[in-house]
Amino acid sequence: MKIVTLIARILLGLIFVVFGLNGFLNFLSMGPMPTGLAGQFIVALAVSHYFWVVAALQIAGGALLLVNRFVPLALVLLGPVIVNILCYHVLLNHSGAAPAAVVTVLWFVVFYGKRQYFSGIFVQRT
Repeated sequence: MKIVTLIARILLGLIFVVFGLNGFLNFLSMGPMPTGLAGQFIVALAVSHYFWVVAALQIAGGALLLVNRFVPLALVLLGPVIVNILCYHVLLNHSGAAPAAVVTVLWFVVFYGKRQYFSGIFVQRT
């Protein structure tokens, strides 16, 4: 299981560093702009510069995963990003749902490997 967690951590780190850097450097072609509400959502994110915040979080979380330091913090930073990616692809633009699902599975594999660091948030306090 340690090897699977290691591979998942490195893959997840690489994915988020590459796509986070792409948010700033635009070296990957993302294809045509989606139409309808999905396109309007992308335009709103770009015009408000919210994309830059998300890209910075992706780079930070991915880099932490790659250097194997503060991995629980990286998972906390990337969790909401993954939720937003999933919501976008499930609710607005179904074309990228498969890669989003792969990223989600990788996140859960790394999370499972570091679950002891998150045990405190799953304790019910009275």
